Amino acid sequence: MSSTEPEKKKSFYATMIVLTVVLLVVLLTCAPYLVTIASAEGPVERSAADASPIFGVTIPPGYKQWELVAPAEEAAPLDELRAVVGNQTAIDAYQAGKLPFPDGTILVKRAWKRKQSPEFASATIPGAATTVQVMVKDSKKYAATGGWGFGRFINGRPVDEAQHRTCFACHEARARSRDYVFTRLAP
Repeated sequence: MSSTEPEKKKSFYATMIVLTVVLLVVLLTCAPYLVTIASAEGPVERSAADASPIFGVTIPPGYKQWELVAPAEEAAPLDELRAVVGNQTAIDAYQAGKLPFPDGTILVKRAWKRKQSPEFASATIPGAATTVQVMVKDSKKYAATGGWGFGRFINGRPVDEAQHRTCFACHEARARSRDYVFTRLAP
C-alpha cells in the first residue's frame, strides 16, 4: 500500500462527512417550509366541529393570501379594523362589476381590535384578532338565504347556531340590492 492511499481514504471520508452535514443542514432548513407548503395546498380534512352550524361553511385554506377587496373600520362598541378578502372568483366578479356574484365566490372578513401604534401616535394598527367571517356563494345549496352560506369563527371555531341565524337577516335588510354583500371593491 502506498503512502498516498491512506491520505486519499482520509480525504474521501472527510468529503463524505462534509457532504452529509451539508445535506442534513439543507433538509433540516427546508423541511418545515416544504411541510407548510404541502399542507397549505393539499386537501384539508375538516370535521363537523370546524363547520358553521346551519350552513356547514368552513374557513377556506389559504385565505390569508387572497387579494384585498376593501378595508374597513368598525366604530364602538366593536372598535375593530377589518379587511375583506376574496378568492379569484370574487375578485373577477368585483372587477367586472358582475352582480349577482357567481357560484364559487368566497368572501372572508378578517377582524382585529383597533390599537394605537407604539411607533406612530396618529396610527391605528391591528391588535388581537377577533373574528373571521365567511360568505360562500352556492345558489342551489343556499337558495333559502339568497344563495349565500355564512360562517362566523372565533379562534378558528364556529360560533353558536343562534348567532348564525342572524347573518342572512342582516344582509337581507341592508344589502339586498347588491346580492346581499356589504363590501364594495376599494378604489
